[in-house]
Amino acid sequence: MSKIIYIAAIAAGLLNGACNQRTQQSAETADTVKVDTTSGFNAEIDGKEVKLYTLINGKAKAAITNYGARLVSLLVPNKENTQTDVVLGYDKAETYKANKATFYGAIVGRYGNRIAKGQFTLNGKTYQLEKNDGENSLHGGTNGVYDRVWDAEQIDEKTLKLTYHSTDGEAGYPGNVDMTVLYSLKENNSLEIDYTATTDKPTVLNLTNHAYFNLNGEGDSTILDHDLTLYADQITPVDETLIPTGKFMDVTGTPFDFRKATPIGARINADDEQIERGKGYDHNFVLNKKEGLQTAALVYSKKTGIEMEVLTEEPGIQFYSGNFMEGGQKIGKDGKDYGYRSAFCLETQHFPDSPNQPAFPSTELRPGEPYKTKTIYKFSIK
Repeated sequence: MSKIIYIAAIAAGLLNGACNQRTQQSAETADTVKVDTTSGFNAEIDGKEVKLYTLINGKAKAAITNYGARLVSLLVPNKENTQTDVVLGYDKAETYKANKATFYGAIVGRYGNRIAKGQFTLNGKTYQLEKNDGENSLHGGTNGVYDRVWDAEQIDEKTLKLTYHSTDGEAGYPGNVDMTVLYSLKENNSLEIDYTATTDKPTVLNLTNHAYFNLNGEGDSTILDHDLTLYADQITPVDETLIPTGKFMDVTGTPFDFRKATPIGARINADDEQIERGKGYDHNFVLNKKEGLQTAALVYSKKTGIEMEVLTEEPGIQFYSGNFMEGGQKIGKDGKDYGYRSAFCLETQHFPDSPNQPAFPSTELRPGEPYKTKTIYKFSIK
């Protein structure tokens, strides 16, 4: 672990830890790697030590906790030559634990997104998962990897390695699965997330990061003014419980056509069956891409001048427009209130309910065939 120092900022009247150094911090002030043990992340959950780790590249800064392998904050340069924290989150590990179903910043799985009726059949055997979204299983159930303390190893000032061993039968899933997530903050202000995993028994796996973004700055009241581009000609339409119907729907002439930059709020309240079912956008977009790492989405904030490019090796991306955010709690970072549609998610993924949908790309993971995928969130000023 290189250049490790403790942050002792409280006595100087600053806020708790790296995650609290907000929008007005100059981009020139970032210096060395820090592990924050003075803030609310010096904690113990389920008998394991939780900490906050900071990655710095001189212009941007990312704070990550090993509880749920969560991205806690991400400060990137804005048009004013200061830094804006573009990721929602909490100031304490215990707050994440108490509000784990928000999934803020977490690695979710074993299966990101929904599985119908919490069941799937593999090699003739039916597996019952935990139901935590009505009759469906969402993001791995009530005991998903987002609620586990991962082992952390600081590789260098720009890289953090997190590992977790998920035991056979955990949350209903078969197989002992060893997962590794590598967070890397690059010089071009991109946060790269590399996922790898192996299993000793056939299983299904679909990991993703569930960061909530607001490019105006976390705590801003809306994301409806953000311009969004999604490189997708189709979505997988959903039923009333947000489970895919198994069909593919062309976005042409619908509120789901983001192939040209369009404000998120432009058609979010349209008279459309799919919009009504999702209470806005909460849909998987089928990406126009071949195998390999390619651009899936662009998001731009006129307020800060920040543009985020999302690149992925995955075939789909879930666009969620914060439709179930309620606000009123004021428990966000620095006591901010995260209200209705004050954040969006772009979760790179295989499709929801793939284990029950023969027409969708397979999410089966077999022994001797490692799981490997990469997603990049790249930031620039436009």
